[in-house]
Amino acid sequence: MNSQNFSLSEKLVSCSYVRQGLQARRGHEQLVRVLLQQGKCPEEGWSESTVELFLNELAVMDSNNFLGNCGVGEREGRVASGLVARRHYRLIHGIGRSGDIAAVQPKAAGSSLLNKITNSVVLDVLRFTGVRSVSSCFVVPMATGMSLTLCFLTLRHRRPGARYILWPRIDQKSCFKSMLTAGFEPVVIENVLEGDELRTNLEEVERKIEELGAENFLCVHSTTSCFAPRVPDRLEELAVLCAKHDIPHIVNNAYGMQSSKCMHLIQQGARVGRIDAFVQSLDKNFMVPVGGAIIAGFDESFITEISKMYPGRASASPSLDVLITLLTLGANGYKKLLAERKELYGHLAQELSALAERHGERLLHTPHNPISLAMSLTRLQTHSAAAVTQLGSMLFTRQVSGARVVPLGVEQTVSGHTFRGFMSHTDAYPCPYLNAASAIGITRDDITLCIKRLDKCLKSLSKEAPAEKSESGSPAEDVDDQTVP
Repeated sequence: MNSQNFSLSEKLVSCSYVRQGLQARRGHEQLVRVLLQQGKCPEEGWSESTVELFLNELAVMDSNNFLGNCGVGEREGRVASGLVARRHYRLIHGIGRSGDIAAVQPKAAGSSLLNKITNSVVLDVLRFTGVRSVSSCFVVPMATGMSLTLCFLTLRHRRPGARYILWPRIDQKSCFKSMLTAGFEPVVIENVLEGDELRTNLEEVERKIEELGAENFLCVHSTTSCFAPRVPDRLEELAVLCAKHDIPHIVNNAYGMQSSKCMHLIQQGARVGRIDAFVQSLDKNFMVPVGGAIIAGFDESFITEISKMYPGRASASPSLDVLITLLTLGANGYKKLLAERKELYGHLAQELSALAERHGERLLHTPHNPISLAMSLTRLQTHSAAAVTQLGSMLFTRQVSGARVVPLGVEQTVSGHTFRGFMSHTDAYPCPYLNAASAIGITRDDITLCIKRLDKCLKSLSKEAPAEKSESGSPAEDVDDQTVP
């Protein structure tokens, strides 16, 4: 209610009670005012009542919720189910217009405001998590792979003669298919083994640029967050090479926002060389439903160009989900989750190392990977040829999700390209291994249960227990899933 309605209420209820209510209302309004003024994630999280009040006020600004609205067009925000309307807080029009996902809709001032605020708050989060010089970003209602494709399609207009994308190998199908879907030929750069780690082969990168010609490359497509023993690409060196040869640089930062190390790599790469855009997943970094990503960069005009490449309007659900989450957590709440994740990474490493030692295995030394860990399965492999894949099935049936068991010698053909040693990011890694990760939202109980069940599985296999399969008969995880293990 506005001040006039509160005054009228005093004729019905005691003035002191009404004024208390008015003061409470002003408390909510002050939080909204600061958000609109600063466009930043609030330091402290909002209550659910404040969030819902804010969303309801946005909703009444959209034409489908006008009391006297008379819609005679083909897209009037009509919803048949009340349940669906409530699920979306009656913000039905989505975001953007047919020519630009970031444009304001005349029919939907509230939804447009939601979109602008979300992008502003997310930009603030990108900055305080480590990429201080990022200039622009927007939330797009597509997962990481298709968001990368959108970036590549935008670059096509800038480099119409380009044919190739240079890509340090990472065994994850959507990364590879994002380039093919955009109509380009990936030039796969095999990683080099340094100790236990798989790292970027910079010499081969430069050799390929010289061999095929810099002008024929659309971009370099690098990666931060990845499964150990692969570690983040050498972003600074790649960025310098891109600046030297005038080649655009797109970074797949799928779940890297939760890692200060990954974000530092992007910041440094942009400082010393060239990074045109970096893409991160909403579900992996903010614990919201799958279906959204953030496209960000250091040149506002290029990020705007990408947003204009998106055809048509878009779903507001990912923007709504991440805004609700960040308003509820606040900057301090999100930073706390990041600190807890980092602390539990150390705990997981200790527990996994101790478990490996008990079973004659070892924790692979991958200090450059800040999220994922890997434990060798060498002894298990010598014990039984089928034991490695059997371990994956056993973990799956025991409700250990996210663990990735990687056997030797797997071949996989993806859109006509055959990868040897698929899932291990190299043709022939020295040993089979198991992945686990400390990702945002993990708990100490998750680690305790995982180690306990893994210990039992390894003991069972060492006694040559009968083979066990999941209902699908497959290893623990679908290798096409980019979700953090």
